[in-house]
Amino acid sequence: MNIKDIARIAGVSTSTVSKIVNNKDDSISPETREKVLRVVKQYHYTPYAAASKGTKKWTIGVLLRSSISFDSTLDGIIQANQAAGYGTLVFNSYSNAEQELKNIAAVCQHEVDGIIWEPASAESLAHASHLEARNIPVLTIGPYGGDESLLLPYKEASYRLTQELIERGHQNIGCLITRGRRTKDFVSGFRACLFDHNMMFDDGMIFYDLDDTLIGKISSRSVTGFISSHYRMALELYHLVGSLHYRIPEDVSLVSLKNDTNEALAYPGNTEISTYTIRNADFGSYLCGKLLNTIEKQSESPRSFVQRFHLDNTRTLDAPSQSRMKKITVIGSINIDTYLSVPKLPKEGTTVSARMSSKYPGGKGVNQAVGVAKLGHRVSLIGNVGGDAGSDYIYKEMARWGVDTAGIRRYTQAETGEAYVFVDPNGDSMISVLSGANALLSPEDIREREQLFENASYCLVQSEVPMETVAASCQAAHRHAAMTIVKPSSCDYLPDEVIAEVDILVPNENELNILCPGNGAMEDKAELLLARGAGAVVVTLGDRGCYLCTPDIRRHYPAANFKPVDKTGASDAFISALASYLLYGHSLEEAIAIAIYAAGFIITGERVIPALVDKYTLENRLRQMGVYASPEP
Repeated sequence: MNIKDIARIAGVSTSTVSKIVNNKDDSISPETREKVLRVVKQYHYTPYAAASKGTKKWTIGVLLRSSISFDSTLDGIIQANQAAGYGTLVFNSYSNAEQELKNIAAVCQHEVDGIIWEPASAESLAHASHLEARNIPVLTIGPYGGDESLLLPYKEASYRLTQELIERGHQNIGCLITRGRRTKDFVSGFRACLFDHNMMFDDGMIFYDLDDTLIGKISSRSVTGFISSHYRMALELYHLVGSLHYRIPEDVSLVSLKNDTNEALAYPGNTEISTYTIRNADFGSYLCGKLLNTIEKQSESPRSFVQRFHLDNTRTLDAPSQSRMKKITVIGSINIDTYLSVPKLPKEGTTVSARMSSKYPGGKGVNQAVGVAKLGHRVSLIGNVGGDAGSDYIYKEMARWGVDTAGIRRYTQAETGEAYVFVDPNGDSMISVLSGANALLSPEDIREREQLFENASYCLVQSEVPMETVAASCQAAHRHAAMTIVKPSSCDYLPDEVIAEVDILVPNENELNILCPGNGAMEDKAELLLARGAGAVVVTLGDRGCYLCTPDIRRHYPAANFKPVDKTGASDAFISALASYLLYGHSLEEAIAIAIYAAGFIITGERVIPALVDKYTLENRLRQMGVYASPEP
């Protein structure tokens, strides 16, 4: 800054400035004097600055444009300066043009030996003349530093992050970006990688905010993976995805850049995100070394800054859900079950006192989904809960058992379903159900959640939801080439158009008689259901085993020898094991033989969810009994 610059900014003549700074201002008004002195102070002007010109100050100036609270570039600069015997003066304009000009004036007034400058905008380079007039070596960095500007390799990092997802099979990739230093290069690398892999770039896949548009992309599976320019934004997305009851990386993959700081790697209890670490401190050291070479006129210049990227971990990366291992989708009732232990089951006109009570998640949808999860398969549950506290309990318990809850929706106008289960000392039970939100599960809900049928091999449906929803579920399953297994519980009939969509129908003897009323043998009624369109019929007979009827097979199976404690949920254990072992590659006859043992295990324990058998326990028992078990998945 010279006297003409100060006069122009203050709006006075150069002689007025001279009189004021040299204390010869008796004829000048106090208001003018105050205005000029304020500008002189702001821009660090002194008429004697030239006197010290040429004296080495052993100081480097750093002019920044934005917050560096999570950026260790400055640490690298300071450490390298100190090692070379230099001090560091730091100024931050916070992208304000007026403040930037004041900072330039201040650094010039201190007669630093060189400057690392991050211009605040493209217009900032017009101020370079002030630095050139002082013959101060300048190194520009950042997106507005001109053709010679030095940049961290954000473009390369973004390209590589995108490639990590593409190599895992992702084609619908979103880009999370925070406006700042790296925005332009990060988007450029994302675009370049898509282009090089013959994939279309869409501005709609760039997200600056975690808004409803982004949530819609996740829900519809329009985006299966995200790259993120900033780790904190990636953490926010991780938290958002969890609150929507999706899972990373099962439902959506996530990979991010991370600065080389002590920034927290995750929210408490969350998985550490897959990242590339940007070595800002190394970049700062490189900048300082390059500038000091110029200042000290060394012939050898530091090589270009190069960083090799590698993933810190792969915990939030996976293939898209539709391309991974097959799974089972369950559609059905979701309840809070209250178990009442009674000396005998209630009868009309009598009162029975309960000895004890307990609560567990229940409903045939929940029971079958947890049964499948315990037997080692990925499983999605589709159903409704209410807007009450019970819904939170359901979400928590399903997550505990590894059930995908993306298909569970809250309906605030209803209560979560409830069931009251009376169990006598013989293990026999009687159940009374309040459907609640289960009754609101509609065909439209199935269509809205149809992405959960993707990659499903089997679809388990129970008729404790509306019949039109049962039909819509079977139709959606067949659109995705999944076989349907239907339990006709709590219904008075099955329309022929629904039966025609059923690959395996699993009624108990009472349900069979409701579907096929009148006299006639069980075997004949099973044949009748085949004639109405069912692919196969498996009639469960309690302690008498079960009966299989297909166009080619008629076979009775004996029950496994287990002593009953609580027979509740035996059919759910049977169906979840039947589907699981079909998915493991067994024939229908083999899967039924295994499922009988799963049903036997559950009646030996109390309450359904705790008593459902896990894969390890079941297969140990199968080996002991000489029953063919599944290979490892």
